[in-house]
Amino acid sequence: MGIAVEALFTSALGLQPPWVVDDVRLDTAKRRIDFEIGCHTSRLACPACGAATQPVHDRLRRSWRHLDFFQFEAWLHCDVPRVACGACGKTTQVAVPWARPGSGFTAAFEALALTLCLDLPVRQAAELLRCKDKRLWRRIEFYVAQARALEDFAGVRTVGIDETSLRRGRNSFMRPRNLAHALKLSSTKSALAASRHFHHLDKWSREGMEFQCQHCQTPL
Repeated sequence: MGIAVEALFTSALGLQPPWVVDDVRLDTAKRRIDFEIGCHTSRLACPACGAATQPVHDRLRRSWRHLDFFQFEAWLHCDVPRVACGACGKTTQVAVPWARPGSGFTAAFEALALTLCLDLPVRQAAELLRCKDKRLWRRIEFYVAQARALEDFAGVRTVGIDETSLRRGRNSFMRPRNLAHALKLSSTKSALAASRHFHHLDKWSREGMEFQCQHCQTPL
């Protein structure tokens, strides 16, 4: 495609120098569009220590699933630079502006996937996005772990244990009374599961709890 097209998609993807779209490949038979992104510089700041104008050591090939363009499945590809820093002595891969490290999805695609998973079963969301549900579960687990790390239940004083049925089984969960969300979920209902629930309350001042209640068919 022409230079004007690459410049158009560089803007559409929100890229800033030194990142640019070098090539756009459209496959109408496969209903897929691939963007080749370049980073045209021989020196970058060190991702590890921040030292400026360090030499690029090499480049590693990476690909990411992106939001569809014109109902075509979109992929970004880039030879991502690794910087050899003379200040800290480390060789570190540069973070790309469109995705978090280690993810095969762009940030925009992850945001769409997580939004769908709020209202749809994960498998159904995966079918709509044309990806494997295991890939969505990995993203859900990543962001849930981040959110849980930010929670503070130091003021929890009353905790209840209840159960719910799922596919004719029994699953226990624990939550602070008068709060709208669960602290811990378990796929089984047993004394061991209850013990594990309370183990997770260590950093939430378990010692300060004044009352525990349970609402299960069989006492734990």
